[in-house]
Amino acid sequence: MAVLALAALILAVSGRRARKVRRGEAVATDTPGQAEAGSPTRNDSESVPQQETVAFLAALGKAMVDSGDPVTHIQDTLRRVAETNGVSATGIVVLPTALIVSLPGEREVLTSVTVAGVSPLRLDQVDAVYAVADSAARGRLGPREGLSALQAASTSSAPFSTPATVVGHVVLTVGLAIILGGKAIDLAVAAVLGAAVGLARVATRRVTFAYQVFVPVLSAFVVATVVFLLPRTGLDVGVLAPLIAPLVMFLPGALLTTSVIELATGQMVSGASRLVAGLMQLTLLALGILVAAQLVGTPAIQVSGADSSTLNDLAPWLGVAVFGVGVVVHRCARRRAAGWILLVLYVAYAGQVLGGFLLGGALSAFTGALLMTPVAVYVATLPSGPATMVSFLPAFWLLVPGALGLVGLTQVLGPSRVSGFESLLTTGAAMIGIAFGVLLGLAAATGLESLARLGPRGRYAGQGTTAGQARVGR
Repeated sequence: MAVLALAALILAVSGRRARKVRRGEAVATDTPGQAEAGSPTRNDSESVPQQETVAFLAALGKAMVDSGDPVTHIQDTLRRVAETNGVSATGIVVLPTALIVSLPGEREVLTSVTVAGVSPLRLDQVDAVYAVADSAARGRLGPREGLSALQAASTSSAPFSTPATVVGHVVLTVGLAIILGGKAIDLAVAAVLGAAVGLARVATRRVTFAYQVFVPVLSAFVVATVVFLLPRTGLDVGVLAPLIAPLVMFLPGALLTTSVIELATGQMVSGASRLVAGLMQLTLLALGILVAAQLVGTPAIQVSGADSSTLNDLAPWLGVAVFGVGVVVHRCARRRAAGWILLVLYVAYAGQVLGGFLLGGALSAFTGALLMTPVAVYVATLPSGPATMVSFLPAFWLLVPGALGLVGLTQVLGPSRVSGFESLLTTGAAMIGIAFGVLLGLAAATGLESLARLGPRGRYAGQGTTAGQARVGR
């Protein structure tokens, strides 16, 4: 409760400062001779070639799919951009691996088909993509300028070097191990294994997509082999923290939760395909762990063993900060976004703890998602705030429904099938809880925004955002 109160205070102060800045900008814009300062950069009287509009919509949709955004929001954003450019959006179809844009031209129908979802973006690139989407939807950026901006975002240099991203992977691994209740020796083992997995991810970054499937399996095999062999040396090493934490970037928690959101919003093809892909990724990770367990003779049931922590009750809260810093560096978020990412992470974790106290462990993630969603949406409206997806993704990784699924699936494939099915049911409940928490949080954020616009300060409260921004992905 103290963490949530502090977060609310920070948001209130930041929102007040933002309103003062916007009020000053509005006054400056209304001053005679300065009206051009706030006018859109695109000349609406110019005739935009239909080919450019089709190419821009296809490129923007592909970038949003690569960002991990649900297809419901992608279609809504592309529809608003198309309407801003005076064309119909009825021919736009978005899938997790493909995008079809078909617009009627003067003499023929112009169609563009793009492969998507195979090139995940860094967090700084995600931020740039949604800045382009926002400007295009509001008419401040034309298709030609938008294509140039997307190209610049895709080829931009990472804010952190490659060695720094490996160190970031080590840091986020240690942070998650702390949250999972690892002892000091567990943290050391997790750090070493996190460094190995981070190096493997960097070394295989340019490997053909067809061979990328082997990276999670081999990583899980190596990590599990080391973790299962260490107890034979006499070291008092736990299992859960050093096994799960180094593999966190392979856990499809966000993918599984997004699939549930899409299924709940009527996107059956996209939701079902993402769900199957997430389950397959969990199966591959579980396969690597089971092979290692059979090779070294360690029963797979030990994977579920809960490790007792020697740290005090404040350790998980420290782990959230460590995890957040590691995510910022490893996934290359903008430095100015680090504070906001940490804020959303703390709100998500505090909500999860509060939900566990009030509703039980199975629905704890629901409370975390319900509280973090309006915060992430509101942060995106602040001048220094990142796009909603930038703060959403780390929070998804923190809630880690995929970790529970990995444990359960390993047990189902091994000898402890009853406990495995119980863990899988808990994972399913966590996924559904997060999905509905996000949907309710989005509804609450949209309602609060509407009230703010109707209030006495509505003129300034609505500046810098649109109704479509109060959704996943800004």
